[in-house]
Amino acid sequence: MRRRIITTAAMALALTMGASLQAAEAKELRWAFSSDTASLDPMGHNVTFTFSVLGNVYEGLVQRDADLKIQPALAEKWEIVEPNRWRFYLRKGVKFHNGNAFNADDVIFSYQRINNPDSNLRDRVAGVKEVVKVDDYTVDFITDQPNPILISQWESFFMMDKEWAEANGATVPTNLTKGIESFAGQNANGTGPFKITERTIDVRTVFEPNKEWWDKPTHNLTKVTMTPIQQAATRVAALLSGEIDMMFPAPLQDIDRINNNSGTRVISGPELRTIFLGFDQFREKALGTNTEKNPFKDVRVRKAIYQAIDIELIKSRIMRNLADPSSIMISPKLFPLADQIKRYPYDPEASKKLLAEAGYPNGFETRLDCTNDRYVNDAQICQAITAMLARVGIKLNMRAYPNAQYFADIARPKQDFALYLLGWTPSSFDSQNVLYNLMSSWDPAAARGGRVNYGDGTDPRIDEITNLVVTETDEAKRNQLILEAFKISHDKVFYVPLHQQAVVWAARDNVDLKQRADDQFHFRHVTIK
Repeated sequence: MRRRIITTAAMALALTMGASLQAAEAKELRWAFSSDTASLDPMGHNVTFTFSVLGNVYEGLVQRDADLKIQPALAEKWEIVEPNRWRFYLRKGVKFHNGNAFNADDVIFSYQRINNPDSNLRDRVAGVKEVVKVDDYTVDFITDQPNPILISQWESFFMMDKEWAEANGATVPTNLTKGIESFAGQNANGTGPFKITERTIDVRTVFEPNKEWWDKPTHNLTKVTMTPIQQAATRVAALLSGEIDMMFPAPLQDIDRINNNSGTRVISGPELRTIFLGFDQFREKALGTNTEKNPFKDVRVRKAIYQAIDIELIKSRIMRNLADPSSIMISPKLFPLADQIKRYPYDPEASKKLLAEAGYPNGFETRLDCTNDRYVNDAQICQAITAMLARVGIKLNMRAYPNAQYFADIARPKQDFALYLLGWTPSSFDSQNVLYNLMSSWDPAAARGGRVNYGDGTDPRIDEITNLVVTETDEAKRNQLILEAFKISHDKVFYVPLHQQAVVWAARDNVDLKQRADDQFHFRHVTIK
């Protein structure tokens, strides 16, 4: 009996030591963002954070590395076999998280699904008229005309499992603004390095490594837990106490506090996102505005608002100098002729004069909508703009609220705003994306260009240029066309560009990661020491 007791105790000790060793080797990453993703549907939400989350679960034919260079992913290679035909050679042996094999049928299905009129990512395949299956692992994308930048925004053109989608009634993408729900909105089945194993909306999403992933992992994570924490102070407290290992965005006012705390640090760098103001330029009477006609249809009013905003004050006071004031709707890092367009100077007296010329000598009252949990100091920026416009006679009734409801309100078809704050990062890192999405005319019949041109400020020459730059291969000529389009938008003040915000993350010192300039967080670049 005694001998048996000793043996049992030894086994218990061994089990305890094994469990301790296993726990020591486990590398869980716990991180927090200011909100949850509104959907898990890879074709349902055209928002950077959604791409950031789903980019760990789903993959496209191509991907970008940490330096944003295009690399092969589910396509091993590609070539232009004819001017209007791109051929992709698919990676063999890839499986979706449910075990189904990835092949050409999934590519064709994914194209058809993202090209659905209700898809918010339809621009990813603009100009593609057909996808042809050559064999199980070769597909051809046939375009209306030659398109040298076809794959530049395909990292977020994720591949879906045709069989899984059909079996679960998920062939139509989620559309939050139209109230179209899909099984894929709350369930995920990709080919990526991580799979979602648990999800409670607005509480927690758990990811675990995909052991059948086709590529060799460079991370050492065994589990990833994402927790939405809206309040910046609460996120910081969780990081400093060790409850989480990483967070973003980090509040600018807490940078010194995080850096001075033992074991934590701030990681910051330039971001490609442009923050801007948009106007209702289509209604006869603007919502929430005490005027008989829509004042924002008058370029003098739009320019008056532009010149009433002290962008340098916003930069120094609100953004703590972690922002670059912008004169156009794309980061200068992405367009070489950006410096040829200058911001209108801050000039409140000129604003008052423009308002008087437009028939509003005493100003007017209107509404400003913005998020309070999406961009760096978004609500504070709107508060500052509210104070600045008050000085020239424009009273803003500011409404700041969570981004999930905000995006549903301002997007088509609702377009519930008079003035709104938004941010945009061109997924292709090319100006054509900005022209197509933010500046070209919305065509409801085709449901294509201008989808994010919510205010409907349009010009036929911009539409023409948008189509021309898709096929123009002469870089100098192409840049001049793009510059012309940006000048038209600048002269007509379709938008008020504010700045490119900084990417500001915070993490514990034992977390090694790579920060992308598009503010996407990919777990495959993380190791925990």
